[in-house]
Amino acid sequence: MINCLAYIDLNPVRAGIVEKPEAYRWCSLGYHVQANNKDNLLSLDFGLTEFGVLDGEERLKYYRQFVYEKGYIDVSDGARIKKDIVEKESGKGFEISGVDRFRYRTRYFSDSGIIGTKAFVAKHYQVFKQLFLCKHEKKPKIIHGLDGIYSLKRLSEKA
Repeated sequence: MINCLAYIDLNPVRAGIVEKPEAYRWCSLGYHVQANNKDNLLSLDFGLTEFGVLDGEERLKYYRQFVYEKGYIDVSDGARIKKDIVEKESGKGFEISGVDRFRYRTRYFSDSGIIGTKAFVAKHYQVFKQLFLCKHEKKPKIIHGLDGIYSLKRLSEKA
């Protein structure tokens, strides 16, 4: 099962769309990282529970390692994950930091990409609000884990 999942998650890399699978918003690894698997839409099993990896975050870390290593050595046609990217992620233990999640969430929700202090976000929203396709006035929302930083979208994990 894990080989099948990795094959699918590596498709955007092989197609040359992204360098890292989680940078592609429409694959499962991207959804786990960018949306923190909102509402538990996807399983965090990855075929790893039978090997005694019971913690979901730990399974995600092991799965990312598997995908990165498979994506580097992949012999199929198409692009591969670059060696320096695999080495960098390996050096971090394939952990996804809060900053990494924030970076991916910001890209995922870039349609409301005003980020900064509360005053900065409110001011710039007023300047550009005619470009937003919404019926209601948007208000800056705090980004939990990044003190004093706000956005028009909820970019934080559950508090």
